[in-house]
Amino acid sequence: MGSPSSSQLADTATSAGFDYIFPAIRGVQAGREFYVSMCPLRLIPKIFLFDEDELAPEVRAQRVLNKGRLPALTRYIVENPDDYVFSALTASVDGEMYFESIADTGMGMRAGQIRIPMAARFLINDGQHRRAAIEEALKENPDLGEETIAVVFFHDAGLARCQQMFADLNRHAVRPPRSIGVLYDHRDDLAIMARLLAMKSPVFKGHVEMESSTLAQRSRKLFTLSAVYSATQSLLQGLEIKKEKAQELAEAYWEAVDLVVPEWGMVRKRELAAPEVRKDYIHSHGIALHALGRIGNSLLRKSESPQVWHSKLKLLTSVDWSRINPDWEGRALIGGRVSKSHQNLTLTVNYLRRHMKLQLSPEEQRVEDAYLRGDA
Repeated sequence: MGSPSSSQLADTATSAGFDYIFPAIRGVQAGREFYVSMCPLRLIPKIFLFDEDELAPEVRAQRVLNKGRLPALTRYIVENPDDYVFSALTASVDGEMYFESIADTGMGMRAGQIRIPMAARFLINDGQHRRAAIEEALKENPDLGEETIAVVFFHDAGLARCQQMFADLNRHAVRPPRSIGVLYDHRDDLAIMARLLAMKSPVFKGHVEMESSTLAQRSRKLFTLSAVYSATQSLLQGLEIKKEKAQELAEAYWEAVDLVVPEWGMVRKRELAAPEVRKDYIHSHGIALHALGRIGNSLLRKSESPQVWHSKLKLLTSVDWSRINPDWEGRALIGGRVSKSHQNLTLTVNYLRRHMKLQLSPEEQRVEDAYLRGDA
């Protein structure tokens, strides 16, 4: 892992003869022993190191810390002290590890404790952002220090091996679909609201895909839960209203939208098939829902009265939502395919605002001008 620095040599001299002792279970992977243990959170920042950020990528054993992720991770721990959960850290130990089993035969051979000299270096292969968030959380709530996190220890077999471990640990990591994240999230009020809309609203009930964030070609659903979530988030963005009132407003707004999008109701009445509607129109796709949410946010900021929404939204009956409408190309569509980019979302919002005779914001006008010039 490179030559030790003078400070590391000094640490080695002062810690010689002293060991860290961890309760552990011994296992074997690819012919190599490894150990699973528990470590108090207060020790995590003290003994687990990051690879140096200033090193060139080819001589580092992990990616550079993305500090932008830390505030959210830290808040997650601090704000949920009774039910946060973190998966295990994976660390390489640049030093000897001595395993002492509790028995010489049977299952007892696998359980015991490991001794690791304090002069050894601990390098995190997986979990550096969790480690940094734990450090920040401890500053706000030192009582968390006595809680524990699982740690998997491997013997450090050099830079190449540590780099390969990082690659292997992340090779098959797949983020779950956003819809299932919304489905299972019981802390986020907006996720709860989106689930209720999907399960109870006459507009969405029975027509929302709850797990996947994409719809199969033959799916009988019209919307995804992630799209309902994002659209409702845009609808309520920046509005200071209580949860109960927000739920009522969201339900009322989407019911008002439903009145000006006849194909949604035709699917519910089985006069049209959902796959046909998704194929021929864009109004059930995420970009359209998101744009309608943004439009609704403007209306809500001016008035919470449904009468206002209905009168304004009626103007959307003049919108041709079909894919063959050439106006959508470059706005909601790129090469005939729906685009979810921020720029395309803004251009879609602008198109709807124009039909509703609503003024564009300065940013929306800038994007519109660029599009009309052909710069977009």
